[in-house]
Amino acid sequence: MTDPDPQIVAHYEVYNEIDRLTLKNRLEFLRTTEIISRHIPPPPAVVADVGGGPGVYATWLAHQGYRVHLFDVVPRHVEEVLTTKTELVTAVVGDARHVALEDACVDAVLLLGPLYHLVEKTDRIAALQEARRVLRPGGLLFAAGISRFASALDGACHDLVADPEFRRIVDNDLNDGQHRNPTNNPAYFTTAFFHRPEGLLAEVLDAGFVAAKILAVESIGWAVPDLDLRLDDDEARERLLAVLKRLESEPSLLGASPHLLAVAQKADR
Repeated sequence: MTDPDPQIVAHYEVYNEIDRLTLKNRLEFLRTTEIISRHIPPPPAVVADVGGGPGVYATWLAHQGYRVHLFDVVPRHVEEVLTTKTELVTAVVGDARHVALEDACVDAVLLLGPLYHLVEKTDRIAALQEARRVLRPGGLLFAAGISRFASALDGACHDLVADPEFRRIVDNDLNDGQHRNPTNNPAYFTTAFFHRPEGLLAEVLDAGFVAAKILAVESIGWAVPDLDLRLDDDEARERLLAVLKRLESEPSLLGASPHLLAVAQKADR
């Protein structure tokens, strides 16, 4: 095991992940929670939120009666969880490749960040195998990836490609998925690996999971020009979410979604 990349930790020590999910990227949160709700066993099931950040998903689950154990490599995130947590959430600093839980003790594992911050495949497989270890037989995995094409699409949509530095970042992303940000602009993200949909599926299967599928989180919803207005309107929001649900498993559109979500199961035996 190696220590977490200091650039990644530094990025999240200053970047507000709570605001990103609850204000800036509401569609990601709405779609992710909807997908999880469709698959996860009912409360009071036990969930390991590995790489759970400041606890946005852990808090959402706890309010429904789930018992959540959160782990994150960023001390600031764990501190934020501890100041707002309910008695149904525990939070400690921890690495996705070595989770401080016993074998077969949880019903579901969320990996909603580690796989795109572990830039080596061996480390990603290690994190997935660790998730499999702590799951009970039949338990569920929810593992997020960032699409190989996310920077290119975002850069084209918002003309970030006007910046030569960003164009170089996009070129590297498209070449091998290795995202690096040599600038001081936090909007260009931090050290990461961006998956092709089939690559994320292959890694989940390589780690020993079964019944795996890859779903588009935002799908093409991120490109809706009046997205915030639609999300603020109850009826418009439900119409949009219904369309995105219908498109979530369409192979020809998977890569167009900024975030991908692998849903898989630990075999019963």
